[in-house]
Amino acid sequence: MASKEDLADWLVEALRDLGGSAKIVPICEYVWKHHEYDLKESPKGLFFTWQYDIRWAAKNLRDRGVMKPAHISPNGVWELT
Repeated sequence: MASKEDLADWLVEALRDLGGSAKIVPICEYVWKHHEYDLKESPKGLFFTWQYDIRWAAKNLRDRGVMKPAHISPNGVWELT
């Protein structure tokens, strides 16, 4: 069963597979394509909020230095360091 904590791992996985950087829509498409079952089986709250929660996961990854700060990346692009 998926939790909010899984979103950070899935986000890093998506960015790696998408070449290290991508906009939010391709990232969410990737996560849905690869983790649809996990999201559907998760507590209902996560199923309905994961696209919002993944943004908080990105902020936490930026704070930990896993992703580049938003002011360094091109507008709307999320990048791994």
